[in-house]
Amino acid sequence: MYAGIPELDTIILLLALISLFLLMEVAGLPPVTCEVRRRPTGIVGLNILLEGGFPEGSLIMVHGTAVAGVDLAAQHFCHGHDEEGTYIIPEEMIEAAGPGARMNPAMLLAQMGGTRIVVDSLSAILEEYGIDQTLFLLSHMKDEIRRNKANLMFIVYSGVHSPMEMTRIMRMADVVIEFKTQVQQAEIARTLAVQKIKGGAVPRRLLPFIITETGIEASTTQRVV
Repeated sequence: MYAGIPELDTIILLLALISLFLLMEVAGLPPVTCEVRRRPTGIVGLNILLEGGFPEGSLIMVHGTAVAGVDLAAQHFCHGHDEEGTYIIPEEMIEAAGPGARMNPAMLLAQMGGTRIVVDSLSAILEEYGIDQTLFLLSHMKDEIRRNKANLMFIVYSGVHSPMEMTRIMRMADVVIEFKTQVQQAEIARTLAVQKIKGGAVPRRLLPFIITETGIEASTTQRVV
């Protein structure tokens, strides 16, 4: 039986790695890195906050009230680039299924195409089918987008669901962003906050933004939380 010498084994491993890198350089192959590829969000200020955008293959939850700008953020993400995207409206799926029907994940998965997918809104699915069926659907969607290196953004409306339901959905998501609206001295102040990035540090800053005729314009000046 071979009993390796630790120091010799280490030297052999280092020589093998050096040889591999030299062969890659001669062949013109790119170096192997662990850098995560990111997909732009559709909002310039948010790209800066996230160091380039959403990690490819991630499930993104955006939540806020109906007037907070979550739908505009979803539209920017889906349609603001040259990549193919799909904007899914679950109410159409629910109406087609008919009253009393159980959730059929295949109906929604069949609509998912491209690398920028939006579900507007997950709240409609949650209200119709309940939290367990909603999480079941999200697990299938997560597997699908990771296989295709796509991104899926889903909207959840604040103040509609129980705290436990919101917590369980947040756990399923890879990225969570909250859109906030406050009235300050008769003026509306809008900010967004990144609350979760799986495997990364959460920015400790709020990003102010305004809603214009063309959509969301976010400031590159951030406010410390």
